[in-house]
Amino acid sequence: MAAKPSYQLFDITLARRTQVSASLVRFTFTGPDVGHMATYAPDQRVKLFFPEGGGSLDPLFEIAKLEEHDWYGAYRALPDAQRPSARTYTIRALRPEQAEVDVEFVLHGDNGPASRWAMRARPGDRLAMTAPDANAEGPKLGYEWKPPQGVRRILIIADETALPAAAGILETLDDLPLKPMVEALFEVPRNDDVQPLPQAAKLHWLARDAEPNCQHGELLMRALRDIDLHREIQALGGTPANATTSATANDENDDEDGPLWEPATLDDSAPFYAWIAAETKVAMKLRRYLVNECGLPKQYVTSMGYWRKDKANG
Repeated sequence: MAAKPSYQLFDITLARRTQVSASLVRFTFTGPDVGHMATYAPDQRVKLFFPEGGGSLDPLFEIAKLEEHDWYGAYRALPDAQRPSARTYTIRALRPEQAEVDVEFVLHGDNGPASRWAMRARPGDRLAMTAPDANAEGPKLGYEWKPPQGVRRILIIADETALPAAAGILETLDDLPLKPMVEALFEVPRNDDVQPLPQAAKLHWLARDAEPNCQHGELLMRALRDIDLHREIQALGGTPANATTSATANDENDDEDGPLWEPATLDDSAPFYAWIAAETKVAMKLRRYLVNECGLPKQYVTSMGYWRKDKANG
């Protein structure tokens, strides 16, 4: 018999909504099986399914009931009118003993199925979520926050879409065996999006409304360049910034139109760890700067494109 899949489909209902900041809202969901849900890291990915145009989630749940069935393939094969839209989010908090799970959304207008739902959502609304199953026998999947046990320097960089994951990361820093120097750069739409977060890191809040003509990600790059990382990275074992290496050459040839999902590949002796999550091209530029100009070995960098500008993401 095949092992039970790591992820399963959960039937969830909105219990309450909480305005976290001007642009961010927290939705608390409950459901009959949420007590069996699991999360393995603060950037645990889940997928939410949104019925549109008066559609129903019932065909999706019927597919999921079929054991040892490729339900995702069957979901993709559903007629357009029956196939709910799916978007990837992060578990902000899970309370299995209360059968509650929190997910935070960025509010950015009526321009996608998730943002449309978030603008109108009320307690009692039903969604579907794929999330890790605590009873599964398969591998633990769906997260990238994996700091080395001996790390001495951590850099966290996020735009508003990755802020829920980054905030969760800050809450776990005290669990690390050593006390590394941690710095975090957060770019948000408005100054009203600044949140009270654990002070385990040096925080830089960068609000775009302070400079209305700046491009998305521009403030992150400026703030990153303001940190004197060159000498620091070399002292921790990085490559001199003017060296030409095969890693640098590979970075220069990255496909700017392709997806960006580059997990770090390092062991527990690595002294430096960078976690970057933002719009795809922004994350790529930040990663290139750290690797190509600052000399940070690219295996020390986890960089993720959480969304792509000019495409429907919400």
